[in-house]
Amino acid sequence: MERLGRRLPPLRPATERTRGDVPGWVLITLMSAILVAGLLAIAGPALERLFNQAMDQVVP
Repeated sequence: MERLGRRLPPLRPATERTRGDVPGWVLITLMSAILVAGLLAIAGPALERLFNQAMDQVVP
């Protein structure tokens, strides 16, 4: 355990303020939302047809 402690870099003090990578996470979230919306726009009609066909085959 002592050797592991020597390999790790020292931790920053808790008083030091860091922003992190907020713009990066915002960009990733935005790009993911755009990708999902694009895929839904392209595949939406096919998925709707598939759902409707499956519901038509259900016997009450």
